[in-house]
Amino acid sequence: MSSPAVINGKEIFALLSEDLAAIEREFGRDTVAGVEAITEIGEYLRNGGGKRIRPALLLLSAKLFDYRGRGAVRLGAVVEMIHTATLVHDDIIDEAQTRRGRPAANTQWGNSKCVLAGDWLYMQAFRVALQERNFRILDALIELTQQMVEGELLQIEKLGKLISLDDHFDLIYRKTACLFSVCMQMGAILGGASAEQEENLAQYGRDLGMAFQIVDDVLDLTASEEVLGKPVASDLREGKVTMAVIHSLERCTPEERAKVSAVLLERAFDSVTHREILEILERYGSIDAAHQRAEQFALLARNAICSFPDSEIKRSLLWAPDFVVGREK
Repeated sequence: MSSPAVINGKEIFALLSEDLAAIEREFGRDTVAGVEAITEIGEYLRNGGGKRIRPALLLLSAKLFDYRGRGAVRLGAVVEMIHTATLVHDDIIDEAQTRRGRPAANTQWGNSKCVLAGDWLYMQAFRVALQERNFRILDALIELTQQMVEGELLQIEKLGKLISLDDHFDLIYRKTACLFSVCMQMGAILGGASAEQEENLAQYGRDLGMAFQIVDDVLDLTASEEVLGKPVASDLREGKVTMAVIHSLERCTPEERAKVSAVLLERAFDSVTHREILEILERYGSIDAAHQRAEQFALLARNAICSFPDSEIKRSLLWAPDFVVGREK
């Protein structure tokens, strides 16, 4: 028996185009506030683009059960507001100057206004989610935001330190994969999934999110500033150690380890160049190792939904891990 053909990216976005457009409209309405600064910052952030992969996952999860209500659009806007709020706070903490090729919001409005705008977005997300009158969805969102805040605090504590791979995976679960997982879980809740189906979809989201962040971290090291829309190797400049770097540190010489430590200490490529760091990573096959681990997580994601019957939606979900691992920005 032949395996089902995998749908491609253009087909997915054609499949979701109306709902994604509705989410954009919902997001726009939900970020209008009585205070002008919040509305301005919200509009600026919304217009900053982004792949909208998180609301797309929520839509696909709900559609897997033929859900046709308005809740998926509403919650799609909710997860995008939460994601946007985390980006605002991250940029302030990291003292970022750019985001997606534009000045970061904190450079335009200042840290104080942006912190409060991010807080407002979190509260607005919960206010909109409350319209579903579903305690299981609220529970999932509360646990999600706690995990994400804890992840940010843990990352701050580990800045400049040579952490273990387990510590790193815990961080990227909290900061990225948890949101992917909750998107899938909420879609399943809306669709009336069984407990087993809900857990399988949550696992799919976790593994897909882990793959997404590992690839994101590799691109931070290897892509150009034009592609990234921000300075290359921002993570190292900010004192963050990611998987490829950890892989090299477990294998390199004391002299090479000292070079990585120097970048983390200086928070800049002053005494050590970006090229020197890349040479260390290439010497130990660390970029390839990170890609291989991302592919492993992608495979786990696909395996998590293998029990679902074949459908156009399932084929879309089977394609998503390939998109995540193969992307170049």
